[in-house]
Parts: sequence; structure tokens; C-alpha cells
Amino acid sequence: MRLKTKIHLLTTLLMLVIVVATNSGIYLLYEKFAYDTEYNQLQSRANELSSTLSQLNAQTNLQQVLRAYMPTDGAVYIYDGELLKTKVQATLEMQEVPSITYTMPAIWIDGTVVDITLQQSMEEVERTLDLLKVILVVVSVVASIPIFLASLVLGRLILLPLERLNETMRKSASTGKYEKIDTTEKGGDELTNINRTFNMMMEKLEQHYQKQQEFVSNASHELKTPITVIESYAKLLLRRGFDNREVAQESLQAIANESSRMHEMVLQLLELAKNKEQLDVHFEQLELAPFLNKVALQMEQAYHRTFRIDEQIPKFIYSDEKILKQLLFILLDNARKYSEDEVRIQATETTNHVRITIQDFGIGIPIEHIPHLFERFYRVTEDRNRKTGGSGLGLAIAHELSQQLSITIDVKSKLGEGSSFTLCIPKEGQQ
Repeated sequence: MRLKTKIHLLTTLLMLVIVVATNSGIYLLYEKFAYDTEYNQLQSRANELSSTLSQLNAQTNLQQVLRAYMPTDGAVYIYDGELLKTKVQATLEMQEVPSITYTMPAIWIDGTVVDITLQQSMEEVERTLDLLKVILVVVSVVASIPIFLASLVLGRLILLPLERLNETMRKSASTGKYEKIDTTEKGGDELTNINRTFNMMMEKLEQHYQKQQEFVSNASHELKTPITVIESYAKLLLRRGFDNREVAQESLQAIANESSRMHEMVLQLLELAKNKEQLDVHFEQLELAPFLNKVALQMEQAYHRTFRIDEQIPKFIYSDEKILKQLLFILLDNARKYSEDEVRIQATETTNHVRITIQDFGIGIPIEHIPHLFERFYRVTEDRNRKTGGSGLGLAIAHELSQQLSITIDVKSKLGEGSSFTLCIPKEGQQ
């Protein structure tokens, strides 16, 4: 059964049940009210009649008194045990019509105790109830028409956005494009919010797809270059390498260099893919001085360069030691590549952060390139990265790692004077 049909049936049946239950309640309440009213009036007449009888004497015209208290379309009976003392009855036969009765004891004019019974015809009330019943049935039937129409409108109101959403998804699947739904910028109900969320999701998917395509294209291009170089020198080695030692030496050196560069690039690509997943982060309190000294010592041993740490630094930081060390290695290696002088490591403390700054004194970065430094395969200049062996992936990996640690990276640079990368590390409880 289609959702539209379910909505129509359920809303119509529900509203009809409510209408029928309401009308039935009205009928029953009116019936009870009508009978209670008649019964209370009958009780009042009986009390008045009892009071009047106690004041009569033998000369009183008893029939006139009883007729005065006789209910409209009713009757009065006086009983003395099994013996009917007197009877005053209306012209209609009370036994053949619906009626109510009320009986109470009273003192007769001769001093004996009798039972007074008043009987009231309910034929008029029954006619009124029958009329009310017909009216309520007609109202229920008539009300079902707008109820059914309202269910149609409700079903369309709910399903139209869903149908548009479904149609847009079908179109996206068939065309391969990231189709979106036209929505208002502000306001709207929950269905409009669903459409907005869908559009946001499609935008994200489109952005990720474009980044993926760009990443694959750039990766293919970057890997193609060393492969081409390796292939060219291998062919040269096959043609002339066995006869010319210099050619063989040059070819093997080029093959080794390009193989090493390609190996590093593949490792960085794998690192980027891994960093897109949520890492297992273990925050702990670290002593900053021993930590930075260890990192600097490893860099000095690997590259035979000077990495100087300022003496005045904060005592502790709160982070993941393994991931933060990897992040610092990337930034220190980046500073080493583009500077011939020493690399300086500074650390300061603010109310909510510890700031670690890596300062080099190299060629610097033009200001227009700084916003793009953390994009994959981005190069300030092609020659610059070819010379240093960079692939344009290191800073992208650093950006991914910093996000895992809730660290922000601030970059400042001046051409000819060098660059600084500052890590803003939140203190404990500020993540």
C-alpha cells in the first residue's frame, strides 16, 4: 500500500472515529440530562403534593388537588397497601408510552400512611432524542467530506517534498551529477529543513568528489614524473650504460633519486589516506622541554643541521605525544628544506593555549600563497619543490594531524627573511 493511501485512510478513519465518539458522547450526555431534569421535576411535584395532602380535610375536593399536581401527560396514583385509594390519570394510556415514575410516602387526610406515585410521559423527550440522533448522524456524514478532503491535502503537503526529494535523488543517480532542490533561504518547516540538509549533503559530496578527482589527478601526475625519469634512464642504461661508465653512473643515480622520491610520495599519500580516518588519540600531560629536546636531537642526527630551542618555555603541554611529534617532524623538515641557517623553536604560554613556533630564516613565502599552503600538492613554485624534493603533501598531512589534536596552525612569512609556523595547543580542559 502506498504511503499516500495510508495517510488518507488513517487520517480519515481517525477523524471519523473522533467525530462519532464526540457525537455519541453528546447524545448520551443530553439523554442523561433530559431524564435527570424530568426526574427532578417529578420529585419536586411529589414533595409539594405530599406537603399539600397533610394540610387537607375531608371537605376538600381531592380530585382537583391531585389534578393540580399531576404532571403534563402524566398520572398520579395513591396506594394504601394493596388498595388503590384514588387514581388521577391523563387521557393517554401510560402503559404504552415510555415514562418515568417517582414514589414517596405521605400522610393521607384520614391520618393513614399512603404511597404517592407520580408518573411522567417521556414521549416528547424521546422524540427530541430521535431528532438529535438524526442530526448527529447527518453531521457525521457531512463532516466526513471535509475530513477526506483535508486528508488529501495533508497527504499532498507531506508527500510532495518527499516526491521532489526522491525525484532529485533519482536524477542524480541517473545523470551522475549532484542535483539540488530549490528551497527558501530562511524559515520553513521540518520538511524544508530536510531539503536544506539534503542540499548541504550534496554540496559536501560534490566537494569531496571534486577533491578526490583532483587528488587522483595530481597523484597520477606526480607519480608519472619519476616513473618517466626512471624509464628514460633505464632505457639509456640499456643502450649505452654497459659501454660508458659515466652514463651508467648518471642513470643509476637518477633512478635511485627518483625511486626514493616516489617512495616518499607514496608513503605520504598513504599517510594522508590514514589521517582522514579518526586516529586513536590519547591526550596526556607532557613535559615540554624534554619533549622538544628529543625531537630536535632526532632532527639534528638525521639531517646534520642545527635546531635551537629557546631556554624560557612553558613546563607542560596536554596532547598526544606520538601525533604531536609527527606533526613537529613535518614542520621542522619543511623549515630545513627552505633555509640554510639554523631553525629556531620557541614556546610561549597564554591563558588557554601553549604556542610552539618553528622559525626558519630562509627565502620566505609570498603572502598570496599562504592561504593555500595546506592544500594537497600545492606548490609555491614548481622549481622550489623540485629542488628540495618536496611533493606538496607534507603540510597537508600536518593540517590533518593538527585537526585530530584540535590544534590551529598560524603561518607568517616575509620574503627574504623566513617563515614561522605557530602551533596553538589547547591546555587541558580546553579541547
